[in-house]
Amino acid sequence: MVVAGGATWGVAASTAFDVRATDVSGVAVTTDAEVVAALALGSPPPNAFTLATDGLRSGLEAIPSIARADVHVTLPGTLRVRIVERTPILAWRAGAALLLVDRDGKVIADAGTADATAAARAFAAGLPTVDDRRVAGASVGGVVTEVQPLPVVGGQLGPIELDVARRLLSLRPADVGSSAPGLQVGLDDEDGWTVRPAVDRPWTAVFGFYSTTLRPADLVPQQVRLLSSLLAGREAQLLRIVLADGTHGTYTTK
Repeated sequence: MVVAGGATWGVAASTAFDVRATDVSGVAVTTDAEVVAALALGSPPPNAFTLATDGLRSGLEAIPSIARADVHVTLPGTLRVRIVERTPILAWRAGAALLLVDRDGKVIADAGTADATAAARAFAAGLPTVDDRRVAGASVGGVVTEVQPLPVVGGQLGPIELDVARRLLSLRPADVGSSAPGLQVGLDDEDGWTVRPAVDRPWTAVFGFYSTTLRPADLVPQQVRLLSSLLAGREAQLLRIVLADGTHGTYTTK
């Protein structure tokens, strides 16, 4: 036992088993700097036999863009990291930020920063995008709505925000009876959620604010049908359309 214990100590103390190489796979949106900071192996390099990989895994999984990480050491001294990233389903523009959001509403990265990866920028370019023009949390008539503060990386969209965003971003011009080549979804403090043509912008449809009880997201399909009926035969003349609910709407013309 003394011999075995001595042999173990000798291996653990030998620089021959220092972790000097790192092999990382599965990263696209996650930056190299984030991975390096999470691993933080330091100097002198740790020993392959004493390195606590559970802590490294936890550090990696704390990065917003990472869903799961597998970390293990292969001898004589290579740290192998296998990462599974979260997949963005929509983008959220707020000022200079171009945030990527996954299916659970988690804000996983900012594709608008100088150090954003090429993959993050490519994702953002191909995803439907909310144009958030809010300055602060919204309220209407003294009633605070369930629109959350401006999102940040690592934060979470509220369930109402995520639900409404997914519904409106899935719309195509034909769904609302428009001849426009595309639609743009916006959010601001005055009107709440809006939809307008992506080019020329001859009209704006105001969908408003939503809440779990008073104005649930289930209202959106009814508003879409109402918008389609109001655009029919008069799209070129309309300027602003307010969709109070699924059956009541008003509009102004040019």
